[in-house]
Amino acid sequence: MNLQGSFEAAQEMYLVYHSAIREIRTKFEILDDEFKIQWQRNPIEYMKARVKSPKSLLDKLARRGFEVSVSSARENLNDIAGIRVVCSFVEDIYTLAEMLIRQDDIRLIQRKDYIQNPKPNGYRSLHLVVEVPVFFSNHCEPTRVEVQIRTIAMDFWASLEHQLRYKGVDKVPPSVSRDLKECADVIAATDQKMQQIHNILNGTD
Repeated sequence: MNLQGSFEAAQEMYLVYHSAIREIRTKFEILDDEFKIQWQRNPIEYMKARVKSPKSLLDKLARRGFEVSVSSARENLNDIAGIRVVCSFVEDIYTLAEMLIRQDDIRLIQRKDYIQNPKPNGYRSLHLVVEVPVFFSNHCEPTRVEVQIRTIAMDFWASLEHQLRYKGVDKVPPSVSRDLKECADVIAATDQKMQQIHNILNGTD
């Protein structure tokens, strides 16, 4: 099965979304550099980005009952392009998010704060869907990108939890779910403690 539409249309779609990721990545790199000059440290530890594969797009469109086509994907999905920004401290997450959203060419589409309101399994991260203009030779394409901002500890837990849950196990035992949630809570408490230590050492507490 393929996405309905021409091969050229699919190529153009992937060009647009890869370009949008480059736009957002560059914005974060500039903010990270500015942070270094003003506060003598870099808040961003690393970034990861991806554009969903054709198979992932097909599965998600079909699962949600949408038409399986290039135009449908662009209209109905907010996470075709995604970038994960991993920070040192919790406060950095909100600082970077506000810096990004304040930029004139960024439009906030959606905000979900899973740090203040964790998912039942313990998952924590700040999710933003933003729209950024991508300029080509003769037109501009406003394009949505999902941005996930989290700490190193949150990313560590989410990555391992994903590996554990998606190893072909049909059903995770309740005891394992409880253990994973407990680990998430311990990691969140550690994040808070590290933030307090950072604030004390920098005279902001």
